[in-house]
Amino acid sequence: MSNTVFQLMQELEHEQIVICNDPHSKLKAIIAIHNTTLGPALGGTRMWNYVSDDDAMIDALRLSRGMTYKAAISGLNLGGGKAVIIGDPSLKSEALWRRYGKFVNSLNGKYITAEDVNTSASDMEYIHLETKHVTGIPEYMGGSGDPSPFTAYGVFVGMKACAKKHYGTDDLQGKRVLVQGVGHVGQYLVGHLVEAGAQVYITDINETRIKETTDKFKVEFIAPERMLDVDLDIYAPCALGATINDDSMQKLRCPIIAGAANNQLAIEKVHGAQLIEKGILYAPDFLINAGGLVNVAAEAGGAYNREKVTKDVEKIYDRILDIFALSENEKITTQEAAIRIAQKRIDDVAHVKSRL
Repeated sequence: MSNTVFQLMQELEHEQIVICNDPHSKLKAIIAIHNTTLGPALGGTRMWNYVSDDDAMIDALRLSRGMTYKAAISGLNLGGGKAVIIGDPSLKSEALWRRYGKFVNSLNGKYITAEDVNTSASDMEYIHLETKHVTGIPEYMGGSGDPSPFTAYGVFVGMKACAKKHYGTDDLQGKRVLVQGVGHVGQYLVGHLVEAGAQVYITDINETRIKETTDKFKVEFIAPERMLDVDLDIYAPCALGATINDDSMQKLRCPIIAGAANNQLAIEKVHGAQLIEKGILYAPDFLINAGGLVNVAAEAGGAYNREKVTKDVEKIYDRILDIFALSENEKITTQEAAIRIAQKRIDDVAHVKSRL
């Protein structure tokens, strides 16, 4: 392992990285455990055909750090972890998932996995054959199923809070909203927005998802290369991260960014500050997209109640407004404000544990 990986671990303050390899099932995976002060690390497993192993490692490290903050700011007694599987999602197999489940099990509960990009409840079912440290399993097995509806609902609730802050009302009727990425979460979000009377645009690179969404909802498709050419009220990035970058920063034509994607800011401090300069209200990713984690955390806790989970997800509305208030009062970015609140909870609990 190169010094660069250790440098990244030290910079982002990670506890552990697990490299998983099994030639027979063609499994290549990285499990990144960021912080377990508040409890075991819970975070999904995504499968992606990364350009390089370094890209996969960086993704796992950044995503797991976000999960630590997501759990902390949501009041959950969980730490942050994330896993990535390197490979073509179309080549998933029972053998791959079961072998991966054995790796998860070897951590003895320090890491609990769940769904993420290109993984599903049925994949979690295979993992569950090898370990109990998995959540988001199908409902017929006693689980809560796909967490995407709760992630999408949390984003929708957070988006209403953003509208309340900027427009003085959380009514989204007639608001022009672009949903970038219409996978599971994106499609559920589109449904909420259409029902709320918003004027919805979608963009994606997957033709099947585009057709599914346009067949189901009254929305307008915009080609990805043109998505920032449209005047918008709200931009909702719901695919992979870093869409707020040096290039897009010059083109953004919206007063609000509120979406489900993780790690939306390519460089947190730089692009967070630039958003303030441009007068754009930004909902921190790990706060607004926490609905799915709230759901699977309830399942992992063994006392799942869908109605209670829904009410807990709705708390994102007030948390978003609290973050905006702190950002204004302290003259810091909304991302910094959210991290400050999350880190304070972690530090306070660490202090209590150190005195036991």
